[in-house]
Amino acid sequence: MRTFITLWLGQLASSIGSAMTYFALTLWVWERTQSATAIALILVFYQLPQLAIALVSGLLVDRVSRKRLLIFSDIGSAVCTISVGILAALHLLQVWHIYAIAAIIGCFGNVQSLTYATLIPLIVPPAHHSRASSLAAMIDFGAAILAPALAGLLYPTVGLLGITAVDMTSFAIALVTLLLVPIPAAQNPEEPPPTEKATLWHRVTFGFRYIAAQPSLVAMVVALSAFTFLHQIGEALYQPMILARTGGDAQVLGLVVATSGLGGVVGAIAFSLWNGFQRREVGILVGFMGTGLSKLLLGLGSFPSLWAVARFGSSFHNPLILSSYMAVWYARVPPERQGRVLAADYLIGTVAMLLANLAAGPLADGVFEPWMLGSSNRLSVIFGAGPGSGMALLQVVLALGILTLGLGRLGWERIKNP
Repeated sequence: MRTFITLWLGQLASSIGSAMTYFALTLWVWERTQSATAIALILVFYQLPQLAIALVSGLLVDRVSRKRLLIFSDIGSAVCTISVGILAALHLLQVWHIYAIAAIIGCFGNVQSLTYATLIPLIVPPAHHSRASSLAAMIDFGAAILAPALAGLLYPTVGLLGITAVDMTSFAIALVTLLLVPIPAAQNPEEPPPTEKATLWHRVTFGFRYIAAQPSLVAMVVALSAFTFLHQIGEALYQPMILARTGGDAQVLGLVVATSGLGGVVGAIAFSLWNGFQRREVGILVGFMGTGLSKLLLGLGSFPSLWAVARFGSSFHNPLILSSYMAVWYARVPPERQGRVLAADYLIGTVAMLLANLAAGPLADGVFEPWMLGSSNRLSVIFGAGPGSGMALLQVVLALGILTLGLGRLGWERIKNP
């Protein structure tokens, strides 16, 4: 575990720096456009290229030195990030520059994330796979707590160039930790049989065919994709819901967001110490139900304290889902195939998230909010009839969908494995 902890500390530093840059870019774009859509497009441009590169990334991870891939992706991301700061310092930065650079960073980030995911079974004993995945989940939540506060404090003084300089320092820390630790190579993947020889298409689609050949993996991927779609709609709308229901109170939103990050950190620590359920599939489904109950409280609650508790609970269960899910992949997929197989799963998850992000706005603004604005609506007794009430109702609908998914799959697991 020592090698993993060293790499983990470097990644934590890098994640905080990257999150600071993203927060500063959000402020910069808002100052110039006053457009929520312009800000949302940063994430869209970050994710879209990953749909094209994900399968090729999986092939690279299985065939190229993973240490070299990490060094390459770290340096590539660092060059892109500092270019933003330099353009801003020269007063040349435009919004479209940010979108273009976000797309390039997304490609490097895809390679980096996939490579790190496949490192765990190479440097961590099988008994600690779930623990290591829980700690990995803690990285983003830790950054979510620290980065906005640090960036908000520094941005008015040092500007975008100063923030990117801090990010460069975090990149340097990650690179040093990477150079210091030995990373074993996975065995070379076997050559394909003569009937399959050859085409790049067969190689990059190997992961899909591997998953399709195992019904239990198909069922798990379908369940997590359905959960991701429902959960992500709620994630995209919870902040607008709170702003709408509080009249734009940024302090309340900040408290809830910070509490959400704290829940993820606490959950990651708790599940890394416990090491999760012995049957990993059950851990995934218990996490579904905990998330569903938290979303139910978020939709039904009408006070900041309840929203904070709900967001804490939702984030608390995220490491349980992630660590249990990754432990299944590590147990069922040989290390020399994990790059291609996890790339296929990553691509499916990215599509589910993009569809959820595209659906969230129309569902809220075009369906649920208008429907709840009428005071004659019977549900207004529960949710109110003002701004945000429709999004609160949608959170409850999503929660019920997640609970149904978790209970249904858990019942099936109990029948299949009494």
